[in-house]
Amino acid sequence: MPGPADGLWSIGELAERAGVTVKTVRFYSDRGLLPETARSAGGHRRYGSGALDRLRLIRSLRTLDLPLPEVRRVLEDEEAGDGGAGTVLEDAVAARLGGLGRQLAALRWQEAGLRLVRDCPPRERADRLRLIAAVAAPPSTDAPARFWRAWLPPRMPARAVSAFLEHAVPQPPADPAPAQVLAFARLHALVTGPCPAARPCQPAVHGADARSRAAVLYAGLAEAYGLAADPLRSGRAPHAGAALDCFAAAYAAAYGTGDGTAFRRRLRDRLAADPRFDRYWELVAEVAGPRDGRPAVTPGTAHDWLLAALDADVERAA
Repeated sequence: MPGPADGLWSIGELAERAGVTVKTVRFYSDRGLLPETARSAGGHRRYGSGALDRLRLIRSLRTLDLPLPEVRRVLEDEEAGDGGAGTVLEDAVAARLGGLGRQLAALRWQEAGLRLVRDCPPRERADRLRLIAAVAAPPSTDAPARFWRAWLPPRMPARAVSAFLEHAVPQPPADPAPAQVLAFARLHALVTGPCPAARPCQPAVHGADARSRAAVLYAGLAEAYGLAADPLRSGRAPHAGAALDCFAAAYAAAYGTGDGTAFRRRLRDRLAADPRFDRYWELVAEVAGPRDGRPAVTPGTAHDWLLAALDADVERAA
């Protein structure tokens, strides 16, 4: 179809050339995205020669599901032509990709959750539905982060808290298996539940005498856990060495004393009485999934390995 003789399109001609309906052209025109150039003697809309390309661009942007405000900003950026043209489109596409990524992640979690319910025994379905319904899809890490912030020593430096949370709070898998969805839901239920009244919820090292040394303690523990990771992965039995020395030194610094046989004996007895989060770390390992056929190494498994190494070291020195 050739262009109009006078260089102006009627609304019907423009719609036909662009392959859309007149209603669509009117919609974009009424919202200022496709301004008319003039009106005919009968009051009908007339559009200039650039309207066809503009309409096609609008349709392309809408095909990507960009919202109208973003389409408007892209058009304004294209019109400006000041050397920065296209940056708004790049930002809009990036934002849309981010939104789609979140939607896809939610769908993957919902799919895994549905398979989890479908494949479980009928007597377990109500419980699993309750667990899954309490967690958003994709899930947030806010609940476990709040749990640890309440548990860590008061006035612990923000940088030290952030470093600890990075290791302690598991990130939800992007493409979870049903078992990982169940583990994260159980983890959420665990951290949002009340602290059992039958035992203390704070370890002794969080007492007033150690608060000022909390950052030193947790930095040392992080280093000790890292040193324990290799023997854990290789299946070596707990033993004395650099990891245990770092572990004991971290607690000694927190208590303002020196390391030694007597201190390690007292430390073993004190840690044995501290609250434990074994179930938390079991679920963290399930959320992470196995690596190279072995369970994931978590701060909890490293801590248990080091406690066993400490016990063996104390018994050997007795």
